[in-house]
Amino acid sequence: MFQLKSSQNLIAYFSMEIGIDPQILTYSGGLGILAGDTLRSFADLSVPAVGITLISEYGYLNQHISSQNQQDDSFERWQIERYLDSLAQEVIIRADNSDIYLKLWRYTVTGLSGHQVPIIFLDANHPQNKPEHRKLTQRLYPSNPSFRILQEIILGIGGVKALSVLGFQPSVYHLNEGHPAFLTLELLKQAKLRNEPDPIKYVRNHCVFTTHTPVESGHDKFEAEFVKTKLDEFDLLSEVPNAIDQEDQLNMTLLALAMSERINGVAKKHAEVSRMMFPNFMINSVTNGVHHGFWTTPSFHMLYTEYLPGWNEDPFSLRGALKIPRELIKEAHNENKHRLFEHIYKTQNVSYDPSVFTIGYARRITKYKRPDLIFYDLNRLIQIAQKYPIQLVFAGKAHHEDTVGKSLINEILNLIPKIKPQIRLVFLPNYDINQAKLIIPGVDIWLNTPKRPLEASGTSGMKASLNGVPNLSVLDGWWLEGAIEGITGWSVGPYPHDHEKISDLDCIDSDDSEDLYRKLEQIILPMYYERNDEYNSVRRYGISLIGSHFNSHRMVQEYILKSYLT
Repeated sequence: MFQLKSSQNLIAYFSMEIGIDPQILTYSGGLGILAGDTLRSFADLSVPAVGITLISEYGYLNQHISSQNQQDDSFERWQIERYLDSLAQEVIIRADNSDIYLKLWRYTVTGLSGHQVPIIFLDANHPQNKPEHRKLTQRLYPSNPSFRILQEIILGIGGVKALSVLGFQPSVYHLNEGHPAFLTLELLKQAKLRNEPDPIKYVRNHCVFTTHTPVESGHDKFEAEFVKTKLDEFDLLSEVPNAIDQEDQLNMTLLALAMSERINGVAKKHAEVSRMMFPNFMINSVTNGVHHGFWTTPSFHMLYTEYLPGWNEDPFSLRGALKIPRELIKEAHNENKHRLFEHIYKTQNVSYDPSVFTIGYARRITKYKRPDLIFYDLNRLIQIAQKYPIQLVFAGKAHHEDTVGKSLINEILNLIPKIKPQIRLVFLPNYDINQAKLIIPGVDIWLNTPKRPLEASGTSGMKASLNGVPNLSVLDGWWLEGAIEGITGWSVGPYPHDHEKISDLDCIDSDDSEDLYRKLEQIILPMYYERNDEYNSVRRYGISLIGSHFNSHRMVQEYILKSYLT
């Protein structure tokens, strides 16, 4: 059993990406940001833990917008030596018919009480490696399948070996998505060398798996014959039930599922969808949360400290936000709005009006997230804006190989002259942690319009609520649990069907856009412009009901009770 305060027992948290610092570019989006928030809460709650990830020395991608309104990508090395400590220990793994040497780096997360959680970064840019192997940890999520599988071997097998070399003795190995699933094979090999009576059961008892997406492309698959040429431990896969699927492919999610005793999705709806995707496994739910201290802006930080002392240590205290005067919440939000508009003017040379209702949308730009839904009927949107002024702030990167996502960015940028002067629209390039801290709290409403049920959880709306920004979102992921219509925000589209399957994607763009327009024109905008005290009540309810629950402290406490202590 995991002993929470024992120095001999700890959680090893494996994640392909971790967003822990704006200058450490080892993240692409939600998965990495969640990992960073989880590790911050481990530190604040004095949970013995260690993070494992890849160095990703050229990060994910730097996004530039060309004069033709196209996303152009560049890859620049971040300042590793400035932010990480180089460790003397090294690791050697066997893969791709070669010895691959790994350098180790460390970053330390320090919690409110001084408890420290180290993050170990694995680096294949070692002088003893072959030239092609030195590039393996350069970029996050490369499209080259050989690089991709070798990265996952490094993360899983190299990560376990790194922990051993550094003297860590985990009781729990937490797999954040399927990318680190090869760690289970290294644990299996070790269990067999120790003559454990049931090696598979031994590994399962020590592994926790969090699956993050219903999107098929999010589950890595590799042809079995291809895996055999890369993975030295390939023969061990024959001992793992269902790791190789009926199409003779290694499915990394199935490997993680088969070798983990405790499995969860990242929202209640997502767990239900995941059980339909993988019906032979018991998949529970631990709904995501965000680190309240990290994502709360200075203006709200001061407000909470005055009215809710101790909120930083105990985010449940935010429940008491209902006693904060509404005009003070509005003032704190106005500070955030001015900060965002100053950034827009400085970087885009576009003046935004602080009195105008501002809609924000920022996340990875890809088709199923429907960033263009609000533009479905431009004439209707302009008619609404002529009655009630609106302005829009968009941001988000498309994956380097996602041509459809890049075309969506181009389409949105090409709308700017078409909707002037009735509607201001800016697209802020190179969305990252720093921009998220400006855009999310600086708008008046946070828009999220994915196709149901493909939003596993989502967390940006939680950050919005922490800063008094209501949500306007499709009822999917966490919002199904947090939405109280007209109280914490508003929904887009119908309530989902019970036991809705991924194949039942009944999100019809015309219907959802019509509901979006109707809510804006008839409910939200009149409230904002004509009954602003009511709108500020929605802000306050969001802080109280969402901020107090949808935080990573609560999430980590659930993991301890549901997964680590069992």
